[in-house]
Amino acid sequence: MQRAADLHIHSCFSMASSPRMVPEEIIKGCRVKGISVIGTGDILHPEWRRMWQETTISDDILVLPTTEVEGLGRVHHLIFLPDYDAASDLASRFSPFCKDIESNGRPRVKLTGEEILSHVHAVGGIGGPAHAFTPYTSVYAGHDSLSSCYGDERVDLLELGLSAESSYGAGISELATIPFLTNSDAHSPEPSKLGREFTILDIANDDEQGVLDAVQKGNISMNVGFFPEEGKYNRTACSRCYVQYSYEEASALSWKCPEDGGRIKKGVFDRAKSLSSEVISTRPPYLHLIPLSEIIQRILNTKSPNTRRCQDLYRQCIEQLGDEISILTRITPDEISKINPLLGRAVTSFREGRIVLHPGGGGQYGSFVIEGI
Repeated sequence: MQRAADLHIHSCFSMASSPRMVPEEIIKGCRVKGISVIGTGDILHPEWRRMWQETTISDDILVLPTTEVEGLGRVHHLIFLPDYDAASDLASRFSPFCKDIESNGRPRVKLTGEEILSHVHAVGGIGGPAHAFTPYTSVYAGHDSLSSCYGDERVDLLELGLSAESSYGAGISELATIPFLTNSDAHSPEPSKLGREFTILDIANDDEQGVLDAVQKGNISMNVGFFPEEGKYNRTACSRCYVQYSYEEASALSWKCPEDGGRIKKGVFDRAKSLSSEVISTRPPYLHLIPLSEIIQRILNTKSPNTRRCQDLYRQCIEQLGDEISILTRITPDEISKINPLLGRAVTSFREGRIVLHPGGGGQYGSFVIEGI
């Protein structure tokens, strides 16, 4: 059975998260988007765990206990667990090394990556690096290799992050046998955030353990996500004024921007390139998607996808055509054009790859233009 899975989100208990990130709104957002497996996020938080346990969920959505933690060196780790008892057990194991496990959705655990995964494996879970290539809080920002962070402990997965795609990691030899995941890292249930990246998993047993098995065995049909150029750390750039530099230029400048003295941050593109060899591993197909709300924003020429005009057209599409993933990938342009002809043309251009990308970097998101619109 193939399921669209978004396994990294956050709760209302995480910093900078919407107060609407509660189970009922997340489940509602999954149905609008077309996501059928959702990670809880933040499951070590006792109140969040209680909220999920008290939420009635129908069979069309499968919920997996998940969390992200920050370990020593400010490296972020993604953790998937088989049930809520395992989550409670892991919280108890981390508690002596963590002051905020009952207050912060993404707790800070004073353990190495190796120690963290050792505890995760002991309770029947799996894990690995979150947003592995970003300039901040990632394994490759703080380490030159996985073994430097995780030692001899088994690494079960790697999350690419919004600024990367499969090709960025396919040339890194130590990752050849590790499954790549694409997730949203959403802090809001809005359709432009929840499910903006997801993974199509082939699941043998339609339950939590079946999801863990599919991830660990690499039973992935497709990764789906942004064009990596849209990510805010894709290119090497100044973190203050966002002027972009080549790797050679940044090195010659000692990573200090001559425009304003700001710090130049190595982009995901250059970071992955520096780690790669000539041997490229075979990976599942990677489908680039742009959120429907952002396409609507472009055709209506508004400043935000959250304006009333954009939301009204988005709602009309969902009510008449189904979930967003289906609209972007399966529904015919003729059917879309019956609702809005310009939107039908835009989706056609998008599917044909007629997109002009302006890469992001230094903390500023990239942008895109749909040709002919």
